Amino acid sequence: MDLQHRINLMTQLGAYILSDDPQWNAAKEKAFLQNAWFIPEFINLAVHNIAHQFLQQKDLEEWAAHYQIPATNDSPVNVGIIMAGNIPLVGFHDFLCAFISGHRQTIKTSSKDEVLIKHLVNQLYQLDAGTREYIAFADMLKGCDAYIATGSNNSARYFDYYFRKYPHIIRRNRTSVAILTGDESRDELELLSDDVYRYFGLGCRNVTKLYVPKDYDFVPLLDAFSKYNYLADQHKYRNNYDYQLALMILNKTFYMTNGSVILREDASVFSPISQLHYEFYTSRDEVVATLRNNSDIQAIAGKDHFPFGQLQQPRLMDYADGVDTMQFLMKL
Repeated sequence: MDLQHRINLMTQLGAYILSDDPQWNAAKEKAFLQNAWFIPEFINLAVHNIAHQFLQQKDLEEWAAHYQIPATNDSPVNVGIIMAGNIPLVGFHDFLCAFISGHRQTIKTSSKDEVLIKHLVNQLYQLDAGTREYIAFADMLKGCDAYIATGSNNSARYFDYYFRKYPHIIRRNRTSVAILTGDESRDELELLSDDVYRYFGLGCRNVTKLYVPKDYDFVPLLDAFSKYNYLADQHKYRNNYDYQLALMILNKTFYMTNGSVILREDASVFSPISQLHYEFYTSRDEVVATLRNNSDIQAIAGKDHFPFGQLQQPRLMDYADGVDTMQFLMKL
């Protein structure tokens, strides 16, 4: 199976993802029934981004040319991929990298997100039975030649131990932040709310902390964020909101809220579900310098950084944790 054929298969898969195929719709509904965090709105958002950002033929061909991927991989290895389950199809990019590189892969899915990826791989099997030689699933990964594992900081310690003798990429907890100037328009603040609320804030590209200038007025921001107040009706999110709000009240902690997110001044870049941390700054340059040395940061939104509203639309060259997955695979 040569490179161009693999690219063509991915392009066909992209078209399938955007289709109204009854089996695909049933798979998306099943994914939601198995994981209440995967509401239809966010499943459709994830698959739409994958189809448009990852699976366009021209983009795939340019991506492959950038790495000078040969037409055939004459010495393929078996790559074990441990996928996370925080947002729908979060492991798709690792799957895509392994497939386009021409290596074989054995995937261990998260129990929280196994329906969608298995359905799409089965669709590949139907498009070309030869893909069965390249993609398999397993409950435990053993005997692979290299590993790509994504998980929490705690699980990463185990991955580091178990896979220490093999080439590997181990990903840990990361998050994203936004730096505001105070001059943002309402449209920009509404776009920022996309970065905060989408996927209920569970992704590493979700903004979980704001850096704001001294005397920043939060009222316009909270008003613009009301765009997502309907998410407070989702029971799992609401349970988290009510719990965090109760803690604020019991501990007599100062907070602000619009009914769907709680703003709290806190130094941590990580915030609980339904909560958004903020910190005041006097020098924007100092904030940027500090964040660039922080290994917990996936992306920064704001002036001279990622535009608001685009953090959840990564492209093929936007690698998790800043580790070039394709370069890693090409060296195996």
